[in-house]
Amino acid sequence: MTDLLAIGISFVYVFAVLGLAEGLRRAFKLDIEFTRKVVHISVGMWAWGTAALFQDKWMAIVTPAAFVIINALSYRFGLFLAMESRDRRNLGTIYFPIAFIALIALFWGDFKPLFVAALMPMTWGDAFAAVIGRRFGRHRYTVFGATRSLEGSLAMFVFSFAGVWIALLAFGGGPMAWLPALATALAATAAEAVAPFGLDNLLVPAISAAALALVGVV
Repeated sequence: MTDLLAIGISFVYVFAVLGLAEGLRRAFKLDIEFTRKVVHISVGMWAWGTAALFQDKWMAIVTPAAFVIINALSYRFGLFLAMESRDRRNLGTIYFPIAFIALIALFWGDFKPLFVAALMPMTWGDAFAAVIGRRFGRHRYTVFGATRSLEGSLAMFVFSFAGVWIALLAFGGGPMAWLPALATALAATAAEAVAPFGLDNLLVPAISAAALALVGVV
Protein backbone atom coordinates (compact mmCIF):
# COMPACT_ATOMS: atom_id res chain seq x y z
CA MET A 1 0.00 0.00 0.00
CA THR A 2 1.27 3.46 -0.89
CA ASP A 3 1.38 6.26 1.66
CA LEU A 4 -0.92 8.36 -0.53
CA LEU A 5 -3.57 5.66 -0.33
CA ALA A 6 -3.00 5.46 3.44
CA ILE A 7 -3.62 9.22 3.70
CA GLY A 8 -6.88 8.78 1.79
CA ILE A 9 -7.97 5.96 4.09
CA SER A 10 -7.08 8.09 7.12
CA PHE A 11 -9.28 10.97 5.99
CA VAL A 12 -12.17 8.63 5.14
CA TYR A 13 -11.91 6.98 8.55
CA VAL A 14 -11.84 10.20 10.57
CA PHE A 15 -14.63 11.89 8.61
CA ALA A 16 -16.70 8.71 8.89
CA VAL A 17 -16.25 8.79 12.68
CA LEU A 18 -17.24 12.47 12.82
CA GLY A 19 -20.24 11.90 10.56
CA LEU A 20 -21.42 8.89 12.54
CA ALA A 21 -21.05 10.71 15.86
CA GLU A 22 -22.93 13.74 14.57
CA GLY A 23 -25.65 11.53 13.10
CA LEU A 24 -26.09 9.67 16.39
CA ARG A 25 -26.14 12.95 18.32
CA ARG A 26 -28.95 14.32 16.20
CA ALA A 27 -30.94 11.08 15.87
CA PHE A 28 -30.89 10.10 19.53
CA LYS A 29 -30.40 13.52 21.15
CA LEU A 30 -27.18 12.29 22.71
CA ASP A 31 -25.23 14.51 25.05
CA ILE A 32 -22.29 16.24 23.36
CA GLU A 33 -19.94 15.10 26.10
CA PHE A 34 -20.79 11.47 25.23
CA THR A 35 -20.32 11.80 21.46
CA ARG A 36 -17.15 13.78 22.11
CA LYS A 37 -15.68 10.75 23.89
CA VAL A 38 -16.81 8.42 21.10
CA VAL A 39 -14.88 10.58 18.64
CA HIS A 40 -11.95 10.82 21.05
CA ILE A 41 -11.57 7.02 21.38
CA SER A 42 -12.18 6.31 17.69
CA VAL A 43 -9.64 8.86 16.48
CA GLY A 44 -7.09 7.79 19.09
CA MET A 45 -7.40 4.19 17.94
CA TRP A 46 -6.34 5.29 14.47
CA ALA A 47 -2.81 5.19 15.92
CA TRP A 48 -2.98 1.47 15.15
CA GLY A 49 -4.00 2.14 11.56
CA THR A 50 -1.27 4.76 11.18
CA ALA A 51 1.39 2.35 12.45
CA ALA A 52 0.14 -0.43 10.17
CA LEU A 53 -0.43 1.47 6.92
CA PHE A 54 2.25 4.15 6.67
CA GLN A 55 5.89 3.71 5.74
CA ASP A 56 7.18 7.28 5.71
CA LYS A 57 7.08 9.38 8.88
CA TRP A 58 6.32 12.65 7.12
CA MET A 59 3.45 11.18 5.16
CA ALA A 60 2.01 9.78 8.40
CA ILE A 61 2.03 13.32 9.79
CA VAL A 62 -0.07 14.75 6.94
CA THR A 63 -3.47 13.69 8.27
CA PRO A 64 -3.07 14.82 11.92
CA ALA A 65 -1.50 18.07 10.68
CA ALA A 66 -4.56 18.69 8.51
CA PHE A 67 -6.82 18.03 11.48
CA VAL A 68 -5.04 20.60 13.60
CA ILE A 69 -6.42 23.12 11.09
CA ILE A 70 -9.79 21.40 10.61
CA ASN A 71 -10.36 21.10 14.34
CA ALA A 72 -9.38 24.72 14.89
CA LEU A 73 -12.00 25.74 12.32
CA SER A 74 -14.55 23.47 13.98
CA TYR A 75 -13.77 25.03 17.35
CA ARG A 76 -14.25 28.51 15.87
CA PHE A 77 -17.32 27.87 13.73
CA GLY A 78 -18.95 24.78 15.28
CA LEU A 79 -18.51 22.55 12.23
CA PHE A 80 -18.55 19.24 14.14
CA LEU A 81 -20.62 19.77 17.28
CA ALA A 82 -20.36 16.09 18.24
CA MET A 83 -16.71 16.57 19.22
CA GLU A 84 -16.78 20.05 20.73
CA SER A 85 -16.68 20.75 24.46
CA ARG A 86 -19.16 23.10 26.10
CA ASP A 87 -16.20 24.73 27.85
CA ARG A 88 -14.84 27.24 25.33
CA ARG A 89 -11.53 27.29 27.17
CA ASN A 90 -11.02 23.64 26.27
CA LEU A 91 -8.83 23.33 23.15
CA GLY A 92 -8.41 19.57 23.51
CA THR A 93 -9.57 18.77 19.98
CA ILE A 94 -6.73 20.92 18.64
CA TYR A 95 -4.13 19.63 21.08
CA PHE A 96 -4.83 15.94 20.38
CA PRO A 97 -3.62 15.90 16.75
CA ILE A 98 -0.61 17.99 17.82
CA ALA A 99 0.27 15.24 20.32
CA PHE A 100 -0.32 12.67 17.54
CA ILE A 101 2.22 14.49 15.35
CA ALA A 102 4.78 14.78 18.14
CA LEU A 103 4.64 11.06 18.94
CA ILE A 104 4.98 10.08 15.29
CA ALA A 105 8.05 12.31 15.04
CA LEU A 106 9.50 10.84 18.23
CA PHE A 107 8.77 7.14 17.87
CA TRP A 108 8.64 6.36 14.14
CA GLY A 109 10.97 3.73 12.73
CA ASP A 110 12.29 1.14 15.17
CA PHE A 111 10.13 2.50 17.99
CA LYS A 112 6.86 2.76 16.04
CA PRO A 113 4.98 0.48 18.51
CA LEU A 114 5.65 2.98 21.27
CA PHE A 115 3.86 5.67 19.27
CA VAL A 116 0.75 3.51 19.69
CA ALA A 117 1.42 2.67 23.35
CA ALA A 118 2.04 6.30 24.32
CA LEU A 119 -1.35 7.36 22.89
CA MET A 120 -3.39 4.70 24.67
CA PRO A 121 -3.64 6.49 28.06
CA MET A 122 -5.09 9.51 26.29
CA THR A 123 -7.32 7.40 24.06
CA TRP A 124 -8.82 5.02 26.62
CA GLY A 125 -7.81 6.28 30.05
CA ASP A 126 -8.85 9.90 29.64
CA ALA A 127 -12.12 9.02 27.92
CA PHE A 128 -13.25 6.57 30.60
CA ALA A 129 -12.02 8.86 33.37
CA ALA A 130 -14.47 11.48 32.09
CA VAL A 131 -17.38 9.07 31.55
CA ILE A 132 -17.02 7.19 34.85
CA GLY A 133 -16.08 10.28 36.81
CA ARG A 134 -19.18 12.11 35.57
CA ARG A 135 -21.47 9.15 36.28
CA PHE A 136 -20.04 7.73 39.49
CA GLY A 137 -17.69 10.39 40.84
CA ARG A 138 -18.45 11.13 44.48
CA HIS A 139 -15.04 12.02 45.90
CA ARG A 140 -14.03 15.17 44.07
CA TYR A 141 -10.86 17.23 44.12
CA THR A 142 -9.74 20.38 42.30
CA VAL A 143 -6.26 21.10 40.90
CA PHE A 144 -5.42 24.23 38.86
CA GLY A 145 -9.09 25.07 38.51
CA ALA A 146 -10.12 21.69 37.07
CA THR A 147 -12.35 19.42 39.18
CA ARG A 148 -12.01 15.66 38.93
CA SER A 149 -12.93 12.67 41.07
CA LEU A 150 -11.05 9.79 42.64
CA GLU A 151 -13.38 7.39 40.81
CA GLY A 152 -12.49 9.01 37.48
CA SER A 153 -8.79 8.91 38.29
CA LEU A 154 -9.06 5.21 39.14
CA ALA A 155 -10.71 4.63 35.76
CA MET A 156 -7.91 6.62 34.15
CA PHE A 157 -5.33 4.33 35.73
CA VAL A 158 -7.10 1.04 34.92
CA PHE A 159 -7.85 1.83 31.27
CA SER A 160 -4.44 3.43 30.70
CA PHE A 161 -2.72 0.34 32.06
CA ALA A 162 -4.84 -1.98 29.91
CA GLY A 163 -4.33 0.09 26.76
CA VAL A 164 -0.55 0.34 27.11
CA TRP A 165 -0.15 -3.31 28.09
CA ILE A 166 -2.19 -4.52 25.12
CA ALA A 167 -0.25 -2.27 22.75
CA LEU A 168 3.11 -3.51 24.01
CA LEU A 169 2.01 -7.15 23.84
CA ALA A 170 0.55 -6.74 20.36
CA PHE A 171 3.87 -5.48 19.05
CA GLY A 172 5.93 -8.25 20.58
CA GLY A 173 6.40 -7.19 24.18
CA GLY A 174 7.53 -9.95 26.52
CA PRO A 175 5.86 -11.31 29.67
CA MET A 176 7.16 -8.36 31.69
CA ALA A 177 5.38 -5.80 29.49
CA TRP A 178 3.02 -5.15 32.40
CA LEU A 179 5.81 -3.31 34.26
CA PRO A 180 6.25 -0.43 31.77
CA ALA A 181 2.47 -0.42 31.35
CA LEU A 182 2.08 0.03 35.10
CA ALA A 183 4.66 2.83 35.26
CA THR A 184 3.10 4.59 32.28
CA ALA A 185 -0.42 4.31 33.70
CA LEU A 186 0.68 5.80 37.02
CA ALA A 187 2.46 8.69 35.30
CA ALA A 188 -0.44 9.33 32.92
CA THR A 189 -2.96 9.31 35.77
CA ALA A 190 -0.92 11.86 37.69
CA ALA A 191 -0.61 14.04 34.58
CA GLU A 192 -4.34 13.90 33.87
CA ALA A 193 -5.11 14.85 37.47
CA VAL A 194 -3.26 18.16 37.26
CA ALA A 195 -3.75 19.19 33.62
CA PRO A 196 -6.22 22.09 33.17
CA PHE A 197 -8.69 22.94 30.39
CA GLY A 198 -7.88 20.34 27.74
CA LEU A 199 -4.13 20.49 28.22
CA ASP A 200 -4.32 16.83 29.22
CA ASN A 201 -4.49 16.08 25.48
CA LEU A 202 -0.91 17.35 25.29
CA LEU A 203 0.41 16.54 28.74
CA VAL A 204 -0.81 12.94 29.07
CA PRO A 205 0.77 11.71 25.79
CA ALA A 206 3.98 13.59 26.60
CA ILE A 207 4.24 12.10 30.10
CA SER A 208 3.30 8.64 28.77
CA ALA A 209 6.11 8.84 26.21
CA ALA A 210 8.56 10.02 28.87
CA ALA A 211 7.56 7.17 31.19
CA LEU A 212 8.08 4.58 28.45
CA ALA A 213 11.51 6.06 27.80
CA LEU A 214 12.50 6.24 31.46
CA VAL A 215 11.61 2.62 32.21
CA GLY A 216 13.84 1.50 29.38
CA VAL A 217 11.28 0.48 26.75
CA VAL A 218 13.10 2.71 24.24
